[in-house]
Amino acid sequence: MVATTLVDSTGSGRVPRSRRPRRPVAFVPVIPFLVLVVIAIAGPLLVPFDPERVVGPATMAPSGEHWFGTDATGMDVFSRVIAATRINFFMALIVTVVATILGLVIGLLVGMSEARTGASGVVGRGINRIVDLSDAIPALIVGIVVVGLFGPSILSLTVALSFIMVPNQVRLTRAEVLRVRGDAYVDAARMAGQRPLRIMFRHVLPNACRPAIENSSLVFGISIIVSASLGFLGVGLVPPTPEWGAMIASGVSDVMLGTWWTTLFPALALCVAVASAAAVSGVLTALTRGGSPISR
Repeated sequence: MVATTLVDSTGSGRVPRSRRPRRPVAFVPVIPFLVLVVIAIAGPLLVPFDPERVVGPATMAPSGEHWFGTDATGMDVFSRVIAATRINFFMALIVTVVATILGLVIGLLVGMSEARTGASGVVGRGINRIVDLSDAIPALIVGIVVVGLFGPSILSLTVALSFIMVPNQVRLTRAEVLRVRGDAYVDAARMAGQRPLRIMFRHVLPNACRPAIENSSLVFGISIIVSASLGFLGVGLVPPTPEWGAMIASGVSDVMLGTWWTTLFPALALCVAVASAAAVSGVLTALTRGGSPISR
């Protein structure tokens, strides 16, 4: 691979792009995400009112007392948006961790075993076909079915979202394992007599986990979108539990009456959360590939 180079300031030589100092401005897109993380952690300390109780007149416009106004039931919209940030981020974080860990383990086992002729090969190929078939089932349908079976709760939503996100992480890990397992250092480990499990977790996994790790921030953002979609459809968390999708759904009818704030502020919070997660994905991808997180 030919390195991209830049002429230095003196014109006497060339400086490889990979050795340039990383510009701090490249990390600016991560700031909104970090702000939301702080809000999610310190949420109870930031809300001026109880997010699940009536605190004033219904549909009060934004004011000095109620910064984002009140909704149709008289609950403070600002407090509910902040509290929903904590809930949505908590679920998305758990889903991201669970989906990534399961995706790495299952993708590693499938990638290393599907070429074999024994029972492990049959199981590996069978799991691979199941993962491929999961693309035919819409994510929202899976979420609705799981929530319908176990009821709307944070636990059931987390299980549903994890089930939805695991196949994508499995595919990414499997594809990288298929590439890595034929490298020379893996063959050298086999010739040295190392056990298959040690080869898998000591040599293959560390070199095949990068795509799934890079994709983890996108899993985070998609988890927020799907959970908000379920809340919008009325199969998410039960009111008055604050959740962005349910808040948007309950405020849609109020927009026609001029009560725009009940929908606008949770929708803005949702957009910022998803966009900032995508920005983190770009920076994380650049860092894991050893370059500077700068658009190329």
